[in-house]
Formats: sequence, C-alpha cells, structure tokens
Amino acid sequence: MTDIPYIHPDRSTSSIRPLKALHHFRNLIADKEDTEQVFHITNNLRDGRYTRQALKFLKSAQGEALYARDEFLPDILDDHASLLAMPVGSLGRTYAEFMERENISAHGLVEENDKFSSKIAKFDDRMEWFHNRTRDTHDMAHILTGYGRDPLGEQCVLAFTYSQDANLGFLFIAYAGGFEVKRRAPANTPIFSAIREAQRNGKAAGVISHQDITALLPLPLDEVRKQLHIAAPTHYEAAHNIYNEAGINPHDMLVMTQT
Repeated sequence: MTDIPYIHPDRSTSSIRPLKALHHFRNLIADKEDTEQVFHITNNLRDGRYTRQALKFLKSAQGEALYARDEFLPDILDDHASLLAMPVGSLGRTYAEFMERENISAHGLVEENDKFSSKIAKFDDRMEWFHNRTRDTHDMAHILTGYGRDPLGEQCVLAFTYSQDANLGFLFIAYAGGFEVKRRAPANTPIFSAIREAQRNGKAAGVISHQDITALLPLPLDEVRKQLHIAAPTHYEAAHNIYNEAGINPHDMLVMTQT
C-alpha cells in the first residue's frame, strides 16, 4: 500500500459550489433520514483547508501507521458481541449499546456513502482512505462528545466535526439545521449557544478520526474524553433541560417538511 499516492493527480482538492450544497440541504430538510445528502453537501463545500489538514495527518507518523494497518473500522465497530464483552462504561461497550439502541450500524453509513460515491469519481489514493475514516468515526463522535442523535445533537456533532477537519459542509449543515431547530424550540432555548460551544469544543479536542480507535475501545469512556480534552456539552444539556420542562421530546424538534 506504500505506493498509493496521498492525492491522485486527477482529484480536485477544492470544491466550493454553494448553490449545489443548498439544493442538497433542501433535500435533507425534506427527508432527514436521507443521509446521502450530507455527503453531497460536504463534497460541494470542501476547500483547500480540508485537504491541507488531511495531508498533514496522512504524512504524520500516526497517519502512516494507521494507514499501514489497513483495518476496516466498520467491521470492528459492528462486532457488537466483542464490544459488549468489554467493561461496563468502556468506550467500546457504550458505543455498541448506543448503536443497538438507535438501531443503526457503521456499515449502514457506508451504504449511504456508497449511494453518493456511485455518482462521483473515486480515486485510488490515501485521501479516499481519509474520507472513509472520517465517515466511519461519525457515530463514535456522538459517544465521545455526549451529543445525542436528536436534531440539536446532530447539529452539534457536525459543528464539532467542522472544527476537527475544516470541512465547510459540516459547518453549513450545523447552522442551517440550527435555524430549523430554533423555529420549533422554546424562545429561551440556547440552540446556537450549543452549536457554537460544540464548535469550540471540537477545536480544543484531539481529532477523533486521527486516533487509534481500536486501542481506545476497551478504555473507560471518561478516561478517553479526558485524554482527548473533550469538554462537557453544557449548553446542549441546558437546552435538553428546557425541552424537558416544556414537555417536549428533543427528537421531535426537527419535523422535516418540504419547503
């Protein structure tokens, strides 16, 4: 695998198409389960900063070592039997419990990505591996950050992820989605405070996709959060307290309808 280039000469390293991104965001608003649209948005709002940051990691000792290992994270993360055998409170067990509770899988996200990938050119380079790694650690980010899969939690995870890998698409969805959540939330709900806090937390934390995930899985979740300097999501928790006091289910805060 060492002869695989970091970036294939035919790959575009910058792609800023805001109108296309807006089109796909409207599709996502129409159907929040259409995860393929997220890949389209991020692909159309990827500038040179994302590529530079990815290359810095790929050329680092950690990046080279992880790439050489040639492991497929979805196979590891979907082996719930092994993860559930880990200690109570460990990252791996907490992740498996979360995925089973939400009835989702790492391979499910791969399948959504494949729908998108079938419509664009793919390249045999290390950047492709890096794209896949950021995809495969998305749900791990939910566990490590404390943000749930409710609409506000999803926007916060995306804001956190933007600060980690500099893909403008994540920031666009986070704030555009935040406006949709804000429309249905009680007036005093700190929606944008939560999103901005997530963005700050992501900048201050170790980059999740750059970590040796398999080595972290058996460790206590709190220990991993401390190791990566991931701060508590205080504004997100405050928003949930307001939801609870108002008798609102946070998962109902983004009822998608065609606009």
